[in-house]
Amino acid sequence: MLSKRIIPCLDVKDGRTVKGVNFVDLKDAGDPVELAWQYAQQGADELVFLDITATHERRGTTIEMVKAVARQLNIPFTIGGGITSVADAEALLNSGADKISINSAAVRNPQLIEDLAKAFGVQFVVLAVDTKLVNGRNMVHLNGGRLITELETEDWILKAESLGAGEILLTSMDHDGTKNGFDCSLLDKVARSINIPVIASGGAGTMAHFTDVFLQTGVDAALAASVFHFGEIPIPDLKEELKKHNIPVRS
Repeated sequence: MLSKRIIPCLDVKDGRTVKGVNFVDLKDAGDPVELAWQYAQQGADELVFLDITATHERRGTTIEMVKAVARQLNIPFTIGGGITSVADAEALLNSGADKISINSAAVRNPQLIEDLAKAFGVQFVVLAVDTKLVNGRNMVHLNGGRLITELETEDWILKAESLGAGEILLTSMDHDGTKNGFDCSLLDKVARSINIPVIASGGAGTMAHFTDVFLQTGVDAALAASVFHFGEIPIPDLKEELKKHNIPVRS
């Protein structure tokens, strides 16, 4: 069985790492460059960097910040926020990205998924999906969760896979920042319906939540932010706990 991945996420706004609850009430969580270095030392398997206001502010990802973070890393690095073209992605790749994450731009222009997959390879393209339960249906949201769409989450993910997305980063807005656990029901449903890796995001609060998501769903990785940023769950301790439950992780 492939090792399960533990992925810290740096949500960056105005050059600082921030974290909120249900995508609002953002609080400062530290310097992204310093945090990146710490996570590389602690044994994180990958790092995700999301410029969370780039799309809303209609600008690209901050390249200099990306370069500074990349210099601290010896692990795969995924970057998202404000990517709307192959040229944007190429600039980030040249700045140190191993993968790019697209979200709002892919919904507005699904052809972008196909273009990126053809230009760089399927493994380069991570589709981030922010989902929220609305009248009993999981609906895709854009612009950092500010804008609801008419797309049902599972339908959109299936389409994205067919266009060339190589991985899905699925964030439950209802669970995000609550520390009440991942949305295991939705995550398992999605993981069973597609043939590409799924990263669980939204809701991690305890080590047991990571154990649950790996034992109860078919996800390949679990992503979290505040529990790592504020030292509530050290990554080495988390991996030891997962091993106790016979969940394969990289040392």
